[in-house]
Amino acid sequence: MSHYYRLVVSCPDRLGIVARVSNFIAGHGGSITEASQHSDLEGGRFFMRYEILADSVGMPPDALREAFAPVASEFEMTWALTDTRQRRRVVLMVSRETHCLVDLLYRWTAGELDCDIAGVISNHEDMRGLVEWHGITYHHVPVKADDKQAAFAEVQRLVDEAHADCVVLARYMQIMPPELCQRFQGRMINIHHSFLPSFAGARPYHQAHQRGVKLIGATCHYVTEELDAGPIIEQDIHRVSHCHTPSDLVRFGRDVEKAVLARGLRWHLEDRVLIHGNKTVVFA
Repeated sequence: MSHYYRLVVSCPDRLGIVARVSNFIAGHGGSITEASQHSDLEGGRFFMRYEILADSVGMPPDALREAFAPVASEFEMTWALTDTRQRRRVVLMVSRETHCLVDLLYRWTAGELDCDIAGVISNHEDMRGLVEWHGITYHHVPVKADDKQAAFAEVQRLVDEAHADCVVLARYMQIMPPELCQRFQGRMINIHHSFLPSFAGARPYHQAHQRGVKLIGATCHYVTEELDAGPIIEQDIHRVSHCHTPSDLVRFGRDVEKAVLARGLRWHLEDRVLIHGNKTVVFA
């Protein structure tokens, strides 16, 4: 498998950014295999993602970062250079709904998700057998209504112990405490079973049915302290009609949810998502 460096940049928009970065890479012998740019004309912000064939550069990532730092300073860049050989460590969290977890585990075993799954945390025992069959550690952390603080302290300990780069709430039906949201800002991904911002909170398909909507959907987003209001990574929809019951909407929704979550996680792992305020630029 080819080995790449990924350069991701956000900076004030001005003349000459692409030329300066491209010339820098070319000057070090680098071969750019994928390039994406976007100018936010309203906000005056520029976004860039380059994939560079690592062997063409001939230097380790730390040396390339050091060499690029003056360019980044010149253009006031917020930037990161990642090495595809350094696989991200992902912790999955789940309650009793199985479809998103099962789908992610399948895609992981099929090689569609370039990461290491460092563990699964659940507030129920239901999926221990499935997870352990995949050779993944399963942690049961009950969340008691009268002592949620202790449960989430244990969750944080397990996530830290796993050295997780990313946490995925694969239908984990608990509200994350502010300290965990802050700790994993931009690295905690949720799937919400609704086309946000409509029908936030509990039982969104039932809310949608009562409203008589003709489209339902799902939203993959980053978790923030404000419930179901973080930057959106991906969304998709399914058409429904007056003939469909709330159970039908739930059934249709499961298919949308697992596909949207898988796409969102893959794009995050591939450094295709740049957060800008409460919005995202996605180079998919």
